[in-house]
Amino acid sequence: MKLLKQIFDFYLNSSIHVALSCYALVRITFHVFHIQYDEPMALFVFFGTIVGYNFVKYDALVRVKKNPIGTQLKIIAALSFISVILVGYYFFHLKRITQIVSVGIFAITALYTLPFFPNRRNARNWAGVKIYIVALCWVGATLVLPLINAELPSTMDFFIKCIQRFILVFVLILVFEILDLANDDPHLQTVPQTIGVKKTKLLGFLLLIPFWFLEIFVSTFNIHDAIINLIMVVMLMLFIAFANTNRSKYYTSFWVESVPIFWWLMVVFFR
Repeated sequence: MKLLKQIFDFYLNSSIHVALSCYALVRITFHVFHIQYDEPMALFVFFGTIVGYNFVKYDALVRVKKNPIGTQLKIIAALSFISVILVGYYFFHLKRITQIVSVGIFAITALYTLPFFPNRRNARNWAGVKIYIVALCWVGATLVLPLINAELPSTMDFFIKCIQRFILVFVLILVFEILDLANDDPHLQTVPQTIGVKKTKLLGFLLLIPFWFLEIFVSTFNIHDAIINLIMVVMLMLFIAFANTNRSKYYTSFWVESVPIFWWLMVVFFR
């Protein structure tokens, strides 16, 4: 049992789970815009997420705090190194414009992590902006890049889906911020720190209304996808409603981050 827990913790700590969530959103983008499966694009995002998230999570731990590196962290470092190689491999299979935009997303990740600014600060320390930076990066990686690589035009459907994707990620992060309220630096001015937990939950509920209703305005609107999106809304509402600072770390790191995976599985199995 202990071994299973160690494997499960490694799966989460190495960012494989969050990478699978991003991969799922890319597959949903393919489904929504009727794009044939593009392996280099999907795997570029998958391995890029592992690299990006591990960079954000462990850069400060290794570079700034200089803590002793344990066995699990060494394995994560090895996985990240392999992922960097695979990201490079798939990068050169993307269209030129996709490569340029992906470099821009990486640059935002670097600004978010590394102390480029005065007083050795990074964008992550800017009050109130973390949630917007993360949501924009997810929209860019899981929606904008696949459409650019497929050379599809920027239609009204594209903008609607960008708004929906942004809302989805924003709401997911709200749940994380509620659970992290006790541990977050007050200077971060996260949404729960600024308006309180009750109002944060209300905000999450309210945002899910346009998330669902915008689906009606998509040119390829169909009842099947609308029902799946409604199930998604109910699922997200439950996660928001039961979020509190006493929840286990697995509540967000596994269950909440599984929402895009559940969404993709519903699209695959309930056609």
